[in-house]
Amino acid sequence: MSRPELITLGCRLNIAESEAMRALAGDGEDVVIVNSCAVTAEAVRETRKAIRRASRARPEARIIVTGCAAQIDPASFAAMPEVARVVGNADKLNPASFAPSAAGGDTIVSDIFAVRQTAPHMAAAFAEHARAFVEVQNGCDHRCTFCIIPYGRGNSRSLPAGLVIDRVKALVDAGHREVVLTGVDLTSYGPDLPGAPTLGMLVERILAHVPALERLRLSSLDSVEIDDRLFDLLTGEARIMPHLHLSLQAGDDMILKRMKRRHSRAQAIAIIDRLKAKRPEIAIGADLIAGFPTEDEAMAANTLALIDDCDVVFGHIFPFSPREGTPAARMPQIDRATIRTRAARLREAADRRRAGWLQGLVGTRQRLLVERDGRTGHAENFARMKLANPAEPGAILPVRALAREHDTLIAEPA
Repeated sequence: MSRPELITLGCRLNIAESEAMRALAGDGEDVVIVNSCAVTAEAVRETRKAIRRASRARPEARIIVTGCAAQIDPASFAAMPEVARVVGNADKLNPASFAPSAAGGDTIVSDIFAVRQTAPHMAAAFAEHARAFVEVQNGCDHRCTFCIIPYGRGNSRSLPAGLVIDRVKALVDAGHREVVLTGVDLTSYGPDLPGAPTLGMLVERILAHVPALERLRLSSLDSVEIDDRLFDLLTGEARIMPHLHLSLQAGDDMILKRMKRRHSRAQAIAIIDRLKAKRPEIAIGADLIAGFPTEDEAMAANTLALIDDCDVVFGHIFPFSPREGTPAARMPQIDRATIRTRAARLREAADRRRAGWLQGLVGTRQRLLVERDGRTGHAENFARMKLANPAEPGAILPVRALAREHDTLIAEPA
């Protein structure tokens, strides 16, 4: 019997939803599910390339396209001859969406803003990752001027803590030793639920009710929404991994204002300084956009300097691309060559910062979660590591870092 092939682009939330879709599609039919991303124009282009590659590799397979790009522009994907079905985000966790169809090219796309339920299906196992991803929140109520994602995901909605805890328990019982909480706007968890719980309250309940969970990791956070409760957990709870990915986007106050972000440059630096003062081993990742409309050289220099000012060792750099329907698409644009140059500078700075950080870890002892291949994995601080000899997939292994090889640490059991 044939298992569905998954092609996942974009965020960790897509990873969690892809595993759920694999279970919903079931075995037997030759099917490829492409879970698309729409965060940039390049992400949409990559989705189209992935569809064409899948069709060439498996010409007999039925290709189903879902995700944010499919939700926002279903007609363009339905028009592709390789595509059998387009399924919007509101329908991607409905088993009926994956049933065989007599007619090709059909489209199932509901109004995403009418959806209140989130994550109705739990992925019982993760075929491609040692760590498991649990969706606790979806959608976003903020409207950053560059972002198209609310149009693909809808308004913010949260999963009740009891259901989250049940999922985490089931995944731990299935053998997962690390769980990642995911969401479109993770730190906005809770206001739509009775009692308006916060993300910090959810984390406390997970840790209390699932004592067998060894490692809990949080996906992208909005730095301005890290309240005192969450701060204390991030800096004082050993089971929460010392790795934070923050949605910073820019390091210039005028650009942040034009993006409609809710933090200033000084606030971003201050929260990271506070975090690292309490827990120095915390590794910082950040989203940064190069070439936002109206950005001049001084503004770009402020964003470039933020990599050092915030000790960003995992830089996720986006060259700005206008998304039709967003306010930023109507602002005065920067020419593409300048955007590429600024993005390259940011990547070089982030790579240099990461290389120095990794080199500083050589000789240290770490705890490695071994990936499915038995040879690679991530330390608690999310440093990528590679073993000379295979180990049990899914194990947490004490190791010593021996050397740096590009963006990876070579390690041996300690």
